[in-house]
Amino acid sequence: MDMRELTIEKRDSTGKGPARRLRRAGRVPAILYGGTTPVNVALDPHDIYRLLHGHEGSTQLLEVSFAGTSDKRMAIIRDMQFDPVSEDLVHVDLQEVAMDKPIQVAVPLRHVGEAKGVKDTAGILEMILREVQVSCLPREIPEFISADVTELGIHDVLTVGDLAVPDGVRILNDPGQAVVTVAPPAVEEAPTAAVTAVAAETAAEPEVLTERKPKEEAEEKKK
Repeated sequence: MDMRELTIEKRDSTGKGPARRLRRAGRVPAILYGGTTPVNVALDPHDIYRLLHGHEGSTQLLEVSFAGTSDKRMAIIRDMQFDPVSEDLVHVDLQEVAMDKPIQVAVPLRHVGEAKGVKDTAGILEMILREVQVSCLPREIPEFISADVTELGIHDVLTVGDLAVPDGVRILNDPGQAVVTVAPPAVEEAPTAAVTAVAAETAAEPEVLTERKPKEEAEEKKK
């Protein structure tokens, strides 16, 4: 995995009030943990969006620099929180990592190829699992893991155990867990026998004439 750079700055104030003021100033509160002690920091949300742009998933190896100092750490984005209404980034959790110690991270899955069941019989490819948990050294975190669906026919299932993983990467999910399958093509349902019978009976019913009122009958006799 390529290493990316991120600049952060320490912040002394914590709590909802200082966090709101920080966001109004165009910054986002964050925390860097995993080292000796957690450090409250602030960062530019646009830097996070830039890191995520064109990248599958949020797990990336970062060289984190403290603004105005020579202090640099290796870290990953462990969690991000967004406002449920505005969808703005409101908080980031950064985890410091040691380059010689394995870590557990989520890695997205990407299906490759065209399944036989889709190509030959108009089946529907269904992705059941979107990411897997892996263990590896920070520098070996893959951007994604490929799920080759080429040989899948109708009702075939590709499992975690079928995935090819890079050297040094170990998937932690159950090997039997389903990743992707090919469902049969959708078939338009034919009308049921009951519905057909009701429709036929309705069509066969004679027209019902409205009963004439007594006044109408008397006028008819005068004629």
